[in-house]
Amino acid sequence: MGSHRTVVIGVGNEYRHDDGVAVAVLAELAAQDLPADRLTLCDGEPTRLMELWEGADLAVVIDAVHGHPGEPGRIHRVTVDADHLLADPLADEAAAAGTHGLGLGHAVALAAALARLPRELLIVAVEGEDFSIGEGLSPAVARAVPQVVAEVRRAVDGHGA
Repeated sequence: MGSHRTVVIGVGNEYRHDDGVAVAVLAELAAQDLPADRLTLCDGEPTRLMELWEGADLAVVIDAVHGHPGEPGRIHRVTVDADHLLADPLADEAAAAGTHGLGLGHAVALAAALARLPRELLIVAVEGEDFSIGEGLSPAVARAVPQVVAEVRRAVDGHGA
C-alpha cells in the first residue's frame, strides 16, 4: 500500500440534530484543500464502512455519540489498529455508544475478525445532546465542529509525510 490512500468518513444524519455533526465537518473539509482520496458520508452500516475504508492506509471516521454521563461537545479521539482493538475503556465507550443500529464498535470488531481494517483507523467522536428529528446542531456540538475539522486536518496532513 505505497499510495498512502486516505479516506475521511462521516457517519451521521443531518436530520437528527447532533447526529449531523459529521455532515457539518465534511462540509468544512470539502471547502478546504484536504489531501484525502475520499470524503464521504455513511449511515454507519458495518459492511458499508468496511467497503469505504478497504485498502486505506488511514481512515478517519467522524461520528456523534451518546455520553453517559454526557458532556455535549466533548471530543473523543481513538486510534485503532490490529494490535489495539479498542482496548481503552474510553475508546470502548465512545465507539460503542454511537447513535446508529450496530454502532462503530461493532463495525471495528467485524472488520478485525474479517481482516478488513485499514492500516490505521482514527475515530473522532463528538458527544451529542439532541438526537431528535430536526435540523441543526446544538450550540455545544456546533462549537466543536472547528476543533474536529482541525483534528482531522492534523491527522490527514501528518499521515505519510
